[in-house]
Amino acid sequence: MSELQFRPATRDDIVAIVALLVDDELGAKREDPSDLAPYRTAFEAIESNPMHELIVATKDGVVVGCCQITILHNLSRRGSTRALLEAVRVAGTMRGQKVGEQLVHYAIARAKARGAVLLQLTSDKRRDKAIRFYERLGFVASHEGMKLVL
Repeated sequence: MSELQFRPATRDDIVAIVALLVDDELGAKREDPSDLAPYRTAFEAIESNPMHELIVATKDGVVVGCCQITILHNLSRRGSTRALLEAVRVAGTMRGQKVGEQLVHYAIARAKARGAVLLQLTSDKRRDKAIRFYERLGFVASHEGMKLVL
């Protein structure tokens, strides 16, 4: 069995990434794999913006995980750069095999390579296992996150 490989996502990965987004009790209610047009449009926007990295984890050539980091330049923290980690997903068949851990460590390395001094994320409060996972990796619930649906 081969090791995990990490690489930038390509257009050819969209179907697999959407499948990962759906493979989750919350994602199953809000994603629609039958209509890929909005995902393709979003991919084009992500790919064309150098501040975004959409990353896939592959094993034996099959996409088994994904995440996105966005680089944010700030005036706060003495003009530091931070990164936002989103859409961390691992195929249900691969959960519990350290794929998510390796994927997040890769994202951390990418964020550092881009000059980020802080990596932040939000996780839906209903995702108890995900929150414990991030805490095990050293993330601290230091702020109260909020969202406004537009």
